[in-house]
Amino acid sequence: MKLKLIISFIMFSLFSNNSGAQKKVESGAYNLMLKTLLSHNVHEVSVEQAKKSDNVVFIDTRELEEYNVSHIKDAVWVGYNDFSINRLKDIPKNKKLIVYCSVGKRSEDVTQKLQNAGYKDVANLYGGLFEWVNQGNPVYKGDTPTQKVHAYSKTWGIWLNEGEKVYSDK
Repeated sequence: MKLKLIISFIMFSLFSNNSGAQKKVESGAYNLMLKTLLSHNVHEVSVEQAKKSDNVVFIDTRELEEYNVSHIKDAVWVGYNDFSINRLKDIPKNKKLIVYCSVGKRSEDVTQKLQNAGYKDVANLYGGLFEWVNQGNPVYKGDTPTQKVHAYSKTWGIWLNEGEKVYSDK
């Protein structure tokens, strides 16, 4: 029993020491999964930091079916599998952008693409839309608040603890 406790403490210490507390999500298990899933090769912001950001544009990198269920208010949809930088042609390259998807992996990839395209102030939302909703923040279908959140799949949906899980836009 003591050995198991010691091993658990060591594992927690190893995985919880990654670039500071600002990236933490509320769930320890979710945080551990994110620390192993993400490459952390782009700037990351927590939900709390994102909420305090002024004059920011949220960029949604999920598929259109997911975006149509709900998104952060006024988010610009750019997609992932069919991502096109042209969808951002009206956004200046010095504009502050916070990029998100369900949990943060797809948005991490797109954040890197945006940096490579010359966007100067761009960050990945750590924990993604799931953490946004888990912390009680609103999402919208068009301009109307909704409780529905596309949970991507049953496997990934385990990280969404709030809202009403949806697996299609029908």
